[in-house]
Amino acid sequence: MTDPIAPPPKKDPQAVTLRPELPPVQRSRAALKLTAAASRGGFALQVCDACGTVSYPARDACAKCLSTALTVKPVPPGGEVIAETTIRTSTDLYFRQRMPWRVGMVRLDAGPSLVVHLHGDVAVPGRVRMIHKLDKGGNAVLMALPEGRSAHMEDDPEYRELTASPKHRRILVTAGRGAVGQAVAQALLKAGAAHVFVGVAEPWKPFAGQEALANTPGIEVVPLDLTDTRSVAELAASIGGKTDILVNTAEHVRPGGAMDGGMIAAQDAFAVNVFGLQRLAQAFGPAMRGRGADGVNSAAAFVDVLPVSALAANPAFALHSATAAARLSLLQSLRAELRPGGVRVMSVFTGPVDDAWREHVPPPKVAPAQIARAVVTALAEGIEDSFVGDVAKDVAARFYDDPKVTEREMSQ
Repeated sequence: MTDPIAPPPKKDPQAVTLRPELPPVQRSRAALKLTAAASRGGFALQVCDACGTVSYPARDACAKCLSTALTVKPVPPGGEVIAETTIRTSTDLYFRQRMPWRVGMVRLDAGPSLVVHLHGDVAVPGRVRMIHKLDKGGNAVLMALPEGRSAHMEDDPEYRELTASPKHRRILVTAGRGAVGQAVAQALLKAGAAHVFVGVAEPWKPFAGQEALANTPGIEVVPLDLTDTRSVAELAASIGGKTDILVNTAEHVRPGGAMDGGMIAAQDAFAVNVFGLQRLAQAFGPAMRGRGADGVNSAAAFVDVLPVSALAANPAFALHSATAAARLSLLQSLRAELRPGGVRVMSVFTGPVDDAWREHVPPPKVAPAQIARAVVTALAEGIEDSFVGDVAKDVAARFYDDPKVTEREMSQ
């Protein structure tokens, strides 16, 4: 059984911080389609549209009938592990830092036999449940888990490399004035975070939930105004070197179309939603990128909670949608910049939040507690793109099917 991870000791300031290394990163275009499926938390493989053969590894033609009509589809994750070995030395720099490493061969119920990473609690021979995860290099890899849940299985070293578990990590949540930020902070603490910093703009002004935050052991309220470059830089100078996970919950939302209001409204929206995110990336990103291999509490993830209108605009919230699209583009670039440090960039897309600014929006809406659970799940399972609520899931499904049709649907 997996032993629980112990809280790491206080770091020796004179000790060497390991340089982050990545597993092999080159993938074919066919293999990147598996990465896309894994980024959303699914288990999918190539299936031949002509004969139904399930293929792995990814290829350009079916090994059975030579058809090039291969589609990545969800397949049953069950299988049986038939062989194993433990690698104790490697010429690859990433794996050399993490030896020993357990691998094995699994005969999948869907057909093919796969060489996969083996969770430490998997018995050989025995039944397993396959998962698709993103490795530190951002590519899809396969891992075999026990069919049932085992104690402390999330602490297995190989599994932890494929996630951004909040356990024993220090986390910054950026917008403590809002219900979403407060719910996320409390959920992360319950998930095992060592310490949660909660940013509050103008902390001298009272706000709902202030007393609960101040009186919760493990939560520390810190001054943070995302519209002020100096405020963000000062906080990064104070805690940037020990922030393992950053969760941005800040949001400026106002209803109205593109022709409504004035430029001040647009500037206010972009100041928080886009430029605030950029300030966080510039102030905290370099230190996080340099600590991607810093032991149990290494830098792990940069998470942004944003509306699903980033994919397809909601004309009733035109400026809000425009900032969401800009945020998504910024996150995609940031993902590429933080990847060399093994730091994940995660997007948690939400439907309309149940708050005063969206009071007239018809249900279903998303409660802050739902978003908090989604953030914890994304970190614990290493999911790059999460969708919270029925609206977000529906818009995403329609968008990935046909973006132009979704645009028309949203405008109606």
